[in-house]
Amino acid sequence: MAGPLYHVGAVGMCPHGGQIAVLPGSPRVLVSGMPVATLADQYLVAGCAFTIPPPQPCLRVTWLTPATRVLVNGSPPITQASTGLAMSASGVPQGPPMIVSTQTRVVAL
Repeated sequence: MAGPLYHVGAVGMCPHGGQIAVLPGSPRVLVSGMPVATLADQYLVAGCAFTIPPPQPCLRVTWLTPATRVLVNGSPPITQASTGLAMSASGVPQGPPMIVSTQTRVVAL
């Protein structure tokens, strides 16, 4: 999906307000001095407030629609328009994550 590239320093949140941390697998391509987030990276969530019984807070994010016409080290990058699912530890989908802010200079299709 077209949009500004998501990167390590950008702000992403789970549906319940937890912060998404990008763990880049290959930090060779940078935007704003930070590694670009790709489909191959790991996305962990910290501080999810969704704790109804049984506690099922969001722990990771799985992206479903990365950029389609650009590759970063052979993997499609994540854009601000990308969609995904926040997942609990047992693999239960918790809802779509939100990319709140990114750099605005580099856009991918």
